[in-house]
Amino acid sequence: MHWFLDPLQYGFMRQALLASILIGATCSLLGVYVVLRRMAFMGDAVAHTTLPGLVVAYLNHWNLFLGAVVAAVATAIGIGWLSRRQKIREDTAIGVLFSGMFSLGIVLISRVKSYRDFSHMLFGNILGVTTGDLIGIIVVSILVAGTLWLFHKELTLTTVDPWHGQVIGLSADAIRYLLLVLLALAVVTGIQAVGVALTTALLVTPAATASLVTRRLGRMLWLSVLFSTMSSVIGLYASYYLSISSGGAIVLACTLIFGIVFVVGNCRTAVWNRMRSTSNS
Repeated sequence: MHWFLDPLQYGFMRQALLASILIGATCSLLGVYVVLRRMAFMGDAVAHTTLPGLVVAYLNHWNLFLGAVVAAVATAIGIGWLSRRQKIREDTAIGVLFSGMFSLGIVLISRVKSYRDFSHMLFGNILGVTTGDLIGIIVVSILVAGTLWLFHKELTLTTVDPWHGQVIGLSADAIRYLLLVLLALAVVTGIQAVGVALTTALLVTPAATASLVTRRLGRMLWLSVLFSTMSSVIGLYASYYLSISSGGAIVLACTLIFGIVFVVGNCRTAVWNRMRSTSNS
């Protein structure tokens, strides 16, 4: 058990483990709805469009996290507003705001002499999570999980059968805006763990893995959290013992688990089909 307990003797490892589990769980819960609604590109877009918020906050000596939140929420709402009447497809709205906001960030960052000030947000720094950061992560996790629990029926119905939801009086646009805002909060929180470039994996991969195992939404939510937690623990311990990037290790662990589940599922299907064909013959 020494290999498991030794890293936990350090305070930064304990905080990093708790933060990564909370962030992974939050992203994976939302990720189920993101995957079912085919909004995977949305998470990637929101993650990248935090850049101008980060730069503006830095140049004005504001809190970087709050700057990223404002930019992410503005992007999410903007995408929802542009595509709300189907005059512009959602993927088109995402492409327009993605490129525009990211370019704005590049223009603003040209005023900064060094990119090092943004490296922890661009590439993640889970080992540098402070007590204050951890409190913020806990607050966001509780807010997202509580909102998903309160609006579980509405989210489920508008995800599985949006036309029936409209018939019984549910506002699909309102539920969609709510999901977009929650997605923005989760993405900004996830950036602290694995950075802008890898946040999408926490949203998509655990949920995609769970979808390979079950089609029931409730089970999918629990399995998604389980897979993200496993990835956080495996990735963080791998980064400790192998001296590699913690964010990259967590995402690679997510991908590895997805690959294992995918291969095992295909093998089981092949064996089952062969047994059926043998019995029928």
